[in-house]
Amino acid sequence: MASAAIPDNCPETPHWEWQYLDLMRRIWERGDERVDRTGVGTRSVFGTQIRFDLAGGAMPLITTKRVYWKTATREFLWFLTGQTNIRELCAQGVQIWTDWPLDRYRRDTGAVISRDDFSARIVADAAFAARWGDLGPVYGKQWTDWPVYSTVGENLYKRDTGINQVQQVVDSLRSNPGSRRHIIEGWNVAELDRMALPPCHKTYQFHVAGNRLNCLLYQRSCDVALGLPFNLWGGALFTRLLAQQCDLEPGELVWMGGDTHLYLNHADLVEAQLDRRPEGAPRMDIGRRPASIFDYRIEDFSVHDYAPQAPLSAPVAV
Repeated sequence: MASAAIPDNCPETPHWEWQYLDLMRRIWERGDERVDRTGVGTRSVFGTQIRFDLAGGAMPLITTKRVYWKTATREFLWFLTGQTNIRELCAQGVQIWTDWPLDRYRRDTGAVISRDDFSARIVADAAFAARWGDLGPVYGKQWTDWPVYSTVGENLYKRDTGINQVQQVVDSLRSNPGSRRHIIEGWNVAELDRMALPPCHKTYQFHVAGNRLNCLLYQRSCDVALGLPFNLWGGALFTRLLAQQCDLEPGELVWMGGDTHLYLNHADLVEAQLDRRPEGAPRMDIGRRPASIFDYRIEDFSVHDYAPQAPLSAPVAV
């Protein structure tokens, strides 16, 4: 079996990506094989960590396969809009979330339709998108509009406007950087059953040390082969945006995983990736500082010194 162990002739400070490859190897070789929600089956370990220093514009882009960072960035900017319908993503060619509504559409209607055709119809037909493209109150909704309830007499009602956790953290980083409450939470227990997929990267906590902004991202469930490269990028991007908005320097990203797994049908990807060696030090520039964290555009970001090895693909488990 292929092994991603750090070679003896590595420099004193190994490439950060060995953390990722060694985690992948540990799961594949020693993980507990189990039946999962999707029916595909996984090998899983519990309680994992990867650390990455964001100084100097560095970004945790995997180099042992191509990671489509623009797609990951478009998804993250969509989260910040608070939207929950895939129509805007599909219009940008981003299909990260399409499989869940597509699966529901096929199941409920019995229709035989390709993902490309379904996505095209979502974009072209607003009524169809409204009926079939909504994911429920997923990430962005919880981040920017966490529901708030009030009582009038004996009656309980939901307020029109909820809590914008992202703006609260921006405000608290500016006014009280030493707080231990810079937290953005996606796990709204009362609304989990309405979500197409409950949040995996569920909790972000930010910490200021000196003038550096650090982020701890806790992920309850992590698909290491397909999801984790995007999650690392998203956590780093979030930290960079908050740092810029709050006049701080990016610090360390600390990623922590709960159920950290590889799907059994990802064997070809895993074996191929474990035969590769990481190289290079990608970095990202942000071209402007908009008025708020909600006003960034994809054109604001550029990545340099990223020369990844060939893409590796595997099926998504829905």
